Amino acid sequence: MSFRGWKAEAIEFYEGLEADNSRRYWQAHTAEFEELVRAPMVELVADLEPEFGAGKIFRPYRDTRFSADKSPYKTRIYAAFEGGGYVQLSAEGLGVGCGYYFMDRDQLDRYRRAVADDAAGTKLRAVVDRIRRSGIEVTARESLRTVPRGYPRDHPRADLLRCKGLITWKEWEPGPWLGSRRALDRIVRFLRTSAPLVAWLDAEVGA
Repeated sequence: MSFRGWKAEAIEFYEGLEADNSRRYWQAHTAEFEELVRAPMVELVADLEPEFGAGKIFRPYRDTRFSADKSPYKTRIYAAFEGGGYVQLSAEGLGVGCGYYFMDRDQLDRYRRAVADDAAGTKLRAVVDRIRRSGIEVTARESLRTVPRGYPRDHPRADLLRCKGLITWKEWEPGPWLGSRRALDRIVRFLRTSAPLVAWLDAEVGA
């Protein structure tokens, strides 16, 4: 069965979980999670995989071993794709991302050298500007206050040099569209618009 969106009750499930993140709440609403939240995500992943690569849905249980927050359950469901895509649903609505959220040290070094290179860096700037004009955010999980050591402070792409990762991101608040195929249309349009950034990262940074 193909993806047909998430019903309003899926949002209500997460609103309830945020208010009562307990085993008792989870056990009382497990059937709702499976039917209203997880089942549509399974359908969505199946619809997206042919174009965006194999997808993985993450477990709903939090790893609390090293966290001060001992809440046992995640307040969102999310899936990641081999092609760099990410989709999440929470009480706040639908969120979609794409790109390299984390970079290892060697990846970060290759990224910075590519950004500083006239040809590769100019191409990245054009890609980023084009994506932003479409209404999609291009950001990083973490950025340095100044350019990294070894690069001029007045570099024309200093903002990109400061990034310690590079992703696209878009969020939508819940609405009637979320319970229809229009949700799939928004996700696909986002991922296709983000594809040039992923292609640049794959070519210049790599695994």
